[in-house]
Amino acid sequence: MKSRNLVRFFLSTLSVGAVITVFVGFTLNWGEYKDLFIQGEIGEIVAIAIWLIGVGCIFSLISQMGFFSYLTVHRFGLGIFKSSSLWNSVQVVLILFVLFDFVYFRYTFFAEAGESIMNYLFLALTLLVVGVAFSYVKMKQTNRTAFIPALFFLTVVTIVEWFPALRTNEESWLYLMLIPLLICNIYQLLMLPKFLKSPYIMKEVRESK
Repeated sequence: MKSRNLVRFFLSTLSVGAVITVFVGFTLNWGEYKDLFIQGEIGEIVAIAIWLIGVGCIFSLISQMGFFSYLTVHRFGLGIFKSSSLWNSVQVVLILFVLFDFVYFRYTFFAEAGESIMNYLFLALTLLVVGVAFSYVKMKQTNRTAFIPALFFLTVVTIVEWFPALRTNEESWLYLMLIPLLICNIYQLLMLPKFLKSPYIMKEVRESK
C-alpha cells in the first residue's frame, strides 16, 4: 500500500470511530443528555461531543492496531501451517474456544445469585451472528477462503480489543466500546481492498486469505 493510501485508510477509520462513538454515546445516555438539547445548552453538548470524539479516536486506534496485528499473525499462521485450509481449521477451534471462555468467565466473575447465563450468552451470539454476516460479505468480495479469517478477526480479535471494557462490566461502557470497535473492524475488513491500488498487492492479499 502506498503511504498516501495508508494515511487515507488510517484517517478514514479514525473518522468512523469518532463519528460512531459520538452517536452511540449520546444514544446510550440520552436520558442524561436530552435536557441539554431541550434547553439548548450548546456549550455543554459540544464539550461532551469533543470528549466522545477523543474516546472514539482511541477506540479506532485500538481497532487499527488489532487489524494490522492480525494481518501479521495471519501471515505467520500461513507460514507455519503451510496450508490455508489447515490454518483455517486452527482458527475455527480458536473461535469456539474464545467464545466459550468469553461466556463462561464473564458469567463466573460477574453473575449475581440467580442470574441467567442467557444474559452473557446474548453478547457472544450477537458478536458471532454479526461476524458471520460480514464474513460472508467479505467472502463474496474476495473468495471463499476469506470467510474464516474474517470471522476470526470479527470475533476473537474484537473480544481482545474489547477487554478493557469487559473488565469493568459496566453496561454503558460495554456497548460504548463494542459498537465503535466492531464497526471500525468491519470497515477495515471490507474497505482495505479499495485502498490497495496495486494489482500485485491485491492478489497477494487474496491469496493469503
